[in-house]
Amino acid sequence: MTGYGPRLQSGSTSHHRFSGAWRQTPRAGGVCYNRLFRQQLTARKSAPAANLKAKGKHLYLELHQQLIRQVRELLKRQYDVELPRIVVDQPPNVRLGEYALPLSFELAKKLRKPPRKIAEEIVAGLGQLPGFEKFEVAGAGYINARLNREEAARLMLLPERTTTTGAAAGKKILVEHTSINPNKAAHIGHLRNSILGDTFVRLLQVAGAHVDVQNYIDNTGVQVADVVVGFLYLEKKKKAEIEALIAASGPPPRSFDYYCWDLYARVSQWYEASKDNLKLRLQTLHDIEHGGNEAAEIGKLISNAIIRRHLETMERLGIEYDFLPQESEILHLHFWESAFAQLKEKRVLYFENEGKNKGCWVMKRASSQTAKKQSEAEGKDAPETSEGPDEDAKVIVRSNNTVTYVGKDIAYHLWKFGLLGRDFGYQHFYRYPNGRQVWISGETGEANHPHFGGVNAIYNVIDSRQADPQNNVIEAIRGLGYTEQAENYHHFSYEMVALTPRCALELGYAVSEEEQKRAYIEVSGRKGFGVKADDLIDALIAAAQKEVDSRHPEMSEAERRGIAAQIAIGALRYFMLKFTKGSVIAFDFKEALSFEGETGPYAQYAIVRATNIFRKAGMSAEEILAGQSDLRFLEEDDELWELWLRAGQLSSMVEQCISTTEPAYAAKYAFQLAQQFNNFYHKHHILTEEDQARKRFLLVTAAVVRRALIQSLALMGIEGPPVM
Repeated sequence: MTGYGPRLQSGSTSHHRFSGAWRQTPRAGGVCYNRLFRQQLTARKSAPAANLKAKGKHLYLELHQQLIRQVRELLKRQYDVELPRIVVDQPPNVRLGEYALPLSFELAKKLRKPPRKIAEEIVAGLGQLPGFEKFEVAGAGYINARLNREEAARLMLLPERTTTTGAAAGKKILVEHTSINPNKAAHIGHLRNSILGDTFVRLLQVAGAHVDVQNYIDNTGVQVADVVVGFLYLEKKKKAEIEALIAASGPPPRSFDYYCWDLYARVSQWYEASKDNLKLRLQTLHDIEHGGNEAAEIGKLISNAIIRRHLETMERLGIEYDFLPQESEILHLHFWESAFAQLKEKRVLYFENEGKNKGCWVMKRASSQTAKKQSEAEGKDAPETSEGPDEDAKVIVRSNNTVTYVGKDIAYHLWKFGLLGRDFGYQHFYRYPNGRQVWISGETGEANHPHFGGVNAIYNVIDSRQADPQNNVIEAIRGLGYTEQAENYHHFSYEMVALTPRCALELGYAVSEEEQKRAYIEVSGRKGFGVKADDLIDALIAAAQKEVDSRHPEMSEAERRGIAAQIAIGALRYFMLKFTKGSVIAFDFKEALSFEGETGPYAQYAIVRATNIFRKAGMSAEEILAGQSDLRFLEEDDELWELWLRAGQLSSMVEQCISTTEPAYAAKYAFQLAQQFNNFYHKHHILTEEDQARKRFLLVTAAVVRRALIQSLALMGIEGPPVM
């Protein structure tokens, strides 16, 4: 580690390549504002015009929404035109304004007028809006909207609301994430899933949604069966011996999940030694699914012990859950039978009488149904199909009457939407130190329990390799006639976390010459090839503590350890979030342990730096925000206004993350805000400023940015340490 002191990074670029930049194209004497990520608001017919009530982090979003409402009403009143969406860009220079509307170009054909003429009419019709200073026509027909800086800044200083008023407000939303097979320790790939999911939960909650956080447990699958095989046939242990092993286990590396990690790899090698050994896997899997036998009891014992370890691991990162639905109950409570009846009645499934799927219940794959719908929408004939059975159909029930993973998943998702007519039993399983209760499914349960399921929308954080099964579940739900639910079923897809060859070598793995030439090597739990989550967290904390120990020897060991943990968790969570979810992360120890560049500690240090300003000034940031300040300085300095404006765009960032299911925007926002603050810090000598009015204004600026930084990092599950 090279230390986490901040560096000014003007002109640096993001790892996930969000340019966020404008392209200015000369056009008819003006400029064309073309932003990579445009802010688009879908029409809300029932939304009434409202007085300006934007506060703090909500300022930019609510002024944006007010502008949209006023423009929409004007278009209806003046032209009897309704646009499905109105695009709002941001000008390349804040001197031109804070918002830019290119709608005149879209209206030109409809109204048969030049874009500039339409823009002039719209500007005249808008008149004065609260919070806005003026509207101007630019170039060939753009409309630039300029805020009243002082009025907007005063609104930012008002007390904060806890939630926003975005599209998710008031909805009941289910986010399923983590979903690790309960057969061994969590690894680095699981951390990406959990951090993405937990961050998205936080984003939805601050947007006003009621969120159920669920962690699906496949406790009857082949991975659990393999560990059961290992205990029964490799180690020849009985249930009582396994119970004793669990009771005697300690924290990592002496924990039960670490023990099972090694055993799982050994079982995989044992299978390769003889095909006859695989017969034991099939028999054990069958026994676990049916229950009421030794293998099923051992499987439950192993699964529950490892689930607890997974919860403890994720708790270290501030990740918590509400409910753990298990596959065993989906089987034993006959969820599938209820779903199967619906699927047959609506003819979503059909029985195949010939071909390779003879004797199976099958459904058309999502890909073939999508192609058919696209062809119908385009007025073309449906793709030609050969006579005979559809060999590409998705098998839902095998010829031996066993149900596939997709079949069970269809039943599970009908339950999520409240469409199944059946429910789980709910049992207490785990309680966090803050009192939050984790429930787990059972065949029977507590009489009094929270209500889970029956939600408005679903987000499944599942890697991209599961796209086909996810799409098949969506098409099955659509085929049953639940169109609205199918539209609100979201596969929150992400790519895997791999290891760089250098990292694999550092971990002591044998890496072939061919593998050393690759950009990354895939993690394989079956081969025992990967970075355990707890090991990574411990390594990051140890590295951070070396730096904290050297800088703050006057602090107690416990204090230094706590600060090191905050820095380490911040570094890890930010690292997993700064890449767009569609990017493969090639994990490398040196990069992960670096506290320079676009990192969590860089943003954390900006908070510490701001806090130190108030400590040295002998007052709190909260006192400064509550007092009076001369905001006229914002009219004189565009850079200062850009800093305030960035702080006020927090809610817009939240909406952007949710609408695109892309938390990387949150990481980018925090980094850019920290970067702007550090530039501000070096340019303005706040505590030695002789003009008292300007000094107070600069302190207010630091307080506003500090608050936005704390809030943005909290959305990513990152805390600001007291010192660094």
